[in-house]
Amino acid sequence: MNAVPSRSAVRRPSRLALGGIAVLAAMTATACSTSPSGGGGSSPAPAKAAGASGGASGGGKVIQVVAGENFWGSIASQLGGGHVRVTSIIDNPDADPHDYEPTAGDARTVAGAQFTIVNGIGYDGWADKLLSASPAPGRTDLKVGDLVGVKPGGNPHRWYSPADVHQVIERITADYKKIDPADAADFDKLKNTFETSTLAPYDQLISRIKSDYAGTPIGASESIVSPLADGLGLKMLTPDSFLGAISEGTDPTAKDKAAIDQQIADKKIKIYVYNSQNATPDVQAQVKAAKAKGIPVATVTETLTPAGASFQAWQVRQLQGIEKALAKADGK
Repeated sequence: MNAVPSRSAVRRPSRLALGGIAVLAAMTATACSTSPSGGGGSSPAPAKAAGASGGASGGGKVIQVVAGENFWGSIASQLGGGHVRVTSIIDNPDADPHDYEPTAGDARTVAGAQFTIVNGIGYDGWADKLLSASPAPGRTDLKVGDLVGVKPGGNPHRWYSPADVHQVIERITADYKKIDPADAADFDKLKNTFETSTLAPYDQLISRIKSDYAGTPIGASESIVSPLADGLGLKMLTPDSFLGAISEGTDPTAKDKAAIDQQIADKKIKIYVYNSQNATPDVQAQVKAAKAKGIPVATVTETLTPAGASFQAWQVRQLQGIEKALAKADGK
């Protein structure tokens, strides 16, 4: 994998003001194009790109879908097949979803959407502003945080929760069927294939890691790892306050850093998992210390890497890395 800049290197200094977004939306409200702009791009489907030439099968309707982030966009594209055209606003591994600045092209894209998927939970407030600036009575809006019952202030990284991922899959298919009932049977088939075949390696890895390593103490660089650790049955020892600080781009406390240093020095954690897209100096120091003590290190990223990867390929690669690190720590 190519080196990815840390969040501090790509974070933008400010978000686009609501008034500015409203102006952009008003200028583009009549547009029906969903061409990508800024960070956006169409997410890949397993066989062909959503909305590719040839049109949809069955009823012939193509639903214009906008996803705030490419991990949800990849899933939405595969669940819709040729019946959807999905544009993900955040699809560049170098973009920071927390502080992304929407563009005029993003406003045009949202104005032409029939279905939107945003993460919510304070993760992509810019997306909420885009949606409110372009209200559409006939549009279906899905906010993942509301769906899975996580309120603002909770951990927003729901795409790292296996249970939440499957809940989102169910809702996307249900929404597609409501928007395009003529193709409901196709959507059911696509979902069945995605869950039983496409995601099988992902689900199998999660089940195997949980079976083999449940209760294993781990350390991590930020809160993005916490939902996955919960799903894998691993025990997170890193203080929540440190995980949250790194995730939000604030300075961790000296107390937290000292506690983590001691965990590493005493080898209280079996592996260390860090987000390579947000390798702050504190995180880099912890990675170096873990390696020096012989603690295996695994990496994850916040958004799909490499660019254009599918959700399942990305997640399976990362899960394999975590499983390998756990096996090494366990002497297997």
